[in-house]
Amino acid sequence: MAGGRPRAFDVDEVLDRALEVFWRHGYEGAGISQLTSAMGINPPSLYNTFGNKQELFRQVLDRYADGPAGYMQKAFTEPTALQVVEALLHGGADATTRPDCPPGCLTLQGGLAAAPGSEQAVAELARRRAAGETALRARLERAQDEGEIPADASPADLARFFATVFQGLAVQAVGGASSEELHRVIDLAMKAWPTAD
Repeated sequence: MAGGRPRAFDVDEVLDRALEVFWRHGYEGAGISQLTSAMGINPPSLYNTFGNKQELFRQVLDRYADGPAGYMQKAFTEPTALQVVEALLHGGADATTRPDCPPGCLTLQGGLAAAPGSEQAVAELARRRAAGETALRARLERAQDEGEIPADASPADLARFFATVFQGLAVQAVGGASSEELHRVIDLAMKAWPTAD
């Protein structure tokens, strides 16, 4: 912006700080004063740089997807659908129990509780979770076309099942479950993988 003072802060660094606040407290629980304090900026800088709390949250979610949740994109590069699901679940168990991050998953707990006026944030989180399930269903449909899973299996039901397990891992992590405990749950869940009779 012509004539304006240059920013005195690193945008990526302050986004990382905002990410931690939203991750710990959810969208609703993260107040502007709490965010600006953690980010080390004043409210006018927040609004001038990020627009508003909703837009800041959207940018934080993008940063989360590329950072702490980056394992999800990587999982979809695995050669088989079975390996995709295993990478998603095991990656989720590790990511939700990292000692250097808040427990759980930002996209799940970020919008579980919301007051009037926060509907956009809740809808954004639901949209992102649904997109993940849709991508998994598409990968499972491809696996079925390629003969990796039986013709009588339901890719939609399998995607919903594994998405439910995935989200449950995050809930368990918030409750104190260890990475090892979650990996054992995943091993049990993978017994549901369809095989030809």
